[in-house]
Amino acid sequence: MKNLFKSILRWIALVGPGLFCLGFTIGTGSVTSMVKSGSVYGTQLLWVLAISAFFTWVMTQAYGHFGIVTSDTAIHGIKQNLRGGKVWAIILIIGLVVSQWISLSSILNITSNAVSEVLYLCIPGLSPAASYWIVLGMAVLIAGTIWLVLNNGNYSVFEKILSALVTLMGISFILSMFIELPEPGSIVRGFVPSIPQTPEARLFIAAFVGTTMSSPTFVIRPMILKSKGWGKEDGRLQRRDAIVSAALTFVISASIMICAAGVLHPRGLQVEKVLDMIYVLQPIAGRFAVALFVTGLLSAGLSSLFPIMMLAPELISDYTTGKMQTGTPLFKILTGIAALAGLTIPILGKSPIITQIASQVTLVFVLPLVILLMIIMLNKRSVMGDRRPGIVFTLLMCLAFLFACVVSYTGMLALGKLL
Repeated sequence: MKNLFKSILRWIALVGPGLFCLGFTIGTGSVTSMVKSGSVYGTQLLWVLAISAFFTWVMTQAYGHFGIVTSDTAIHGIKQNLRGGKVWAIILIIGLVVSQWISLSSILNITSNAVSEVLYLCIPGLSPAASYWIVLGMAVLIAGTIWLVLNNGNYSVFEKILSALVTLMGISFILSMFIELPEPGSIVRGFVPSIPQTPEARLFIAAFVGTTMSSPTFVIRPMILKSKGWGKEDGRLQRRDAIVSAALTFVISASIMICAAGVLHPRGLQVEKVLDMIYVLQPIAGRFAVALFVTGLLSAGLSSLFPIMMLAPELISDYTTGKMQTGTPLFKILTGIAALAGLTIPILGKSPIITQIASQVTLVFVLPLVILLMIIMLNKRSVMGDRRPGIVFTLLMCLAFLFACVVSYTGMLALGKLL
């Protein structure tokens, strides 16, 4: 047993970068989108998730391969090696930061609303008029606390605790899925492409791709591999890590959707507010479902807020030096601006569910550029030498680019109708 435990720890250490990216990808956006979709459409959109997870592996492998072969980071590499690279790198930084700050605001909104709804359960006499101020107050408290933790450099232990809680919720979803599993036939049919004839269907499709094919996780992957010391001789580890990351992304996301399809969809239960989602965990958690779900949701939100608030200084460091720099005045300023930007949706008082899903859609708009730039980089002999990808993998990247373009257009139309 002791040897088995050591083997598991050794395996986790080997796939560390993939697990880090998984923590970036799986958050409140994934949970909300999958629960909402499962409650409305059952398993009908599993095929979108499967395609997204496959192309997630393609781009994770692509950026990882670039990182270990060149020992360079993504933004710095684009700046140095492409014609007009400085312009493309700046456009990419702006696109990623803006989309992630929108996501940051929606995460703060949904986590603050979760706290507000729990307070209403615990304090029945609480005035409904106070709801807006409770949500906004919690958003300010959360954003301010994370800014302080980030700029005191002691966030790593806190983030590990949050990741453990997210893992607990993920395991709960998987177990709950098996307790009230939908018809096997409906799960199989979910992998057959079909689009529900409802106005929200295209919004969900774009949200799935936005939350699964997460552009920032691709871009920061070479930086993570560089910090871990992986080089050309670690190609096999890098490939395995990419597969594990994409596979776990699909398994966890699919289990949430299937769980909602088995528990909520047959009963016609709709998800309109945050605590409506707790029903998916009632088969396994019973009366503790509220505590488990809220703890997991808050943990997912908080663990996502850390890397998002760090993204702007991280990308700028990538652009200037090719490595991460924390504790600088610029780091403090940019994480502070991110915290303030995160208060936008709580200040506006918008619905937490719909804004969380809509924010995931904005992530797909920069995705085609993220894919296209890496296709060009990987096929430059001056950059990759004889380690360029073959025709088959290049074709897969091109398919990922076309898929991203179609989904971006779909998301634009969906957001246009929503707004």
